[in-house]
This record gives sequence, structure tokens and C-alpha cells, in this order.
Amino acid sequence: MAPAAKSTDTVSMTILGAGAWGSALATLARMSGHQVKTWSRRGQLSLADSVAGADVIVNAISMKGVSEMVLRLQQVKISESAVLVSATKGLDPETLRTPSQIWQASFPDHPIVVLSGPNLSQEIELGMPAATVVASEDQVAAATVQKQFSSENFRVYTNCDRLGTELGGTLKNVIAIAVGVCDGLRLGDNARAALVTRALPELIRVGTHLGGQAETFFGLSGLGDLLATCTSPLSRNYQVGYQLAHGKFLEQILIDLNSTAEGVNTANVLIQLANQEQIPVPISRQVFRLLNSKITPQEAVEALMERDLKSENYDELI
Repeated sequence: MAPAAKSTDTVSMTILGAGAWGSALATLARMSGHQVKTWSRRGQLSLADSVAGADVIVNAISMKGVSEMVLRLQQVKISESAVLVSATKGLDPETLRTPSQIWQASFPDHPIVVLSGPNLSQEIELGMPAATVVASEDQVAAATVQKQFSSENFRVYTNCDRLGTELGGTLKNVIAIAVGVCDGLRLGDNARAALVTRALPELIRVGTHLGGQAETFFGLSGLGDLLATCTSPLSRNYQVGYQLAHGKFLEQILIDLNSTAEGVNTANVLIQLANQEQIPVPISRQVFRLLNSKITPQEAVEALMERDLKSENYDELI
């Protein structure tokens, strides 16, 4: 594996994607004094010119564009020591892989870092305080990215559990849809608290089965991201559930959002994984059924409340 880009006072960084999240990351990097180029399909810079000489390349493109971006990046020249950062939350419907797994398979000689946490882009753009995690098996690469994004208002932590960090940020989007339904139906704070609490062991069950570490899900990229996404109207996935509870059709909700709600795709892929690996995911399964018009929001809630009585035992999960 090639060495990580050297940590200097100023580095050259390229952000792939100029949406809300990509723009927020570019703002953070510029605040830390780094040279930042942003590439988008509608931009004037070619992909080759955008990544030429970049020490760090950050992918902030939605899940549906990751595979295509990987192929395009393989056809241009990037620095042999470039660190590749995945800031995408989702699962690939064809391979069932996470974004960083796709990047690692295509660029095995480059350090791969995942950036994930409770980071609502609108708040970051306003300079409001936030924290995140950068995770990689390459600790030098993680520390490098940590320094590049850290600022007075943005605290960055590191860990070595790349997959767990990525899955925490991905799977919670499905739960955010469920919580949006709960709030849209005005079921109250008690119901929301119960739903979020029971969702955490579901995330841990899936994450550890797929190779993540249980403790990661109690951190910023797990519980932290879950709380932010499930309690803020700024969350696109929360809005999907909220609007479904008010009788709107999914297709129209997504058009009105004018942005990607990754939880919709993730729910479909997660159920494929859960069926294949025989992982119990009762909350996510009801979200899947709702998104695919198999049940109504009210029926989804009833299905969860009518489950068999059981002990609240977390030992089997962690």
C-alpha cells in the first residue's frame, strides 16, 4: 500500500460532488487553509484536471454514482500517494457493498478513509459546532484527514473500524424514515424514544454480523448520527417518513426534496442482505414494506407493536 499523503500545513484536496454535503466539506477544508478544488458534472473543470496532483480526494457523490465515479477515476491519473476519502452513506444494490469497499477493491494501493458522523450539511455551512469520525485501518491516513478537516467548530475523531463507521452512518437512514413516520402520525415522544432505543441494537446486530465492531455503534457515527438524523427536520430521510405519514406518495416526496434520501435505497438493499444472511431487522423490514407500498404507515406501526413479547436482552447483540 502506498504511503499516505504527508500531513503538512497546506494540502491539495479535491471534493468530488458539489451538492450540499460536498459543499459543506469544501467549506470546512478551506476554513482550515487548504487548497480545495470541487468537481461536479456541471462544473467547468474536467475530472482529470480536478484530481491532478491532489493529496486527498474526497468522494461526496450519492451512492448511485459511486461505481461510475470509480470507473472514471481509474481512467485518469491520480497521485500514487493520494488518500481516498469516502463521505457517502449507502449500499450498492448490485454488489451489496459499502462505498469504501468499492473504492478499496478498485484502488487497493491507496489508503481508504471513511468520514461519517452527525453532520447536517446546513448547520455546517452556518458554522455551527459539530463533530465527526474519520476511520481507516491506515492510522496515518486517518490522522492526516483528521487534521485537514478539524477546526474550532468541527471536531474530528479517528478510529480503525472503517466498516463499522460506514455502516453506522448508512443504516441509521432507514431508522430515520421510521422516526419520521412516528412523528408524522403524532405518536408522541414516548413512542419516538422507544423506537430509537430499539433501533440501536438492530443496527448493532447488522453491523457486527457484517464485520463492524459493536463499540463503534455507540459513537458519533452510530448513536450520534442516529440521534441527529432522527430528531432533525433538516434530515431528508426523516422528511421522507414524515411526509409518507401525511399521505404523500414516495415519488412526489423525492421530487419535492430535490436531493437524495439514501435511506430509501438502503432499505431495499438492507432487506436483501438481511434475507441472505438471516439477520432479524424488524424495524427496517417495516420501513421496506412501507416504501414499497405493501403497508400503510399506520399498519407499519401496528406490526411493530404486535410483535411477540420478549426480554430486553442486549447480550446476544454485543
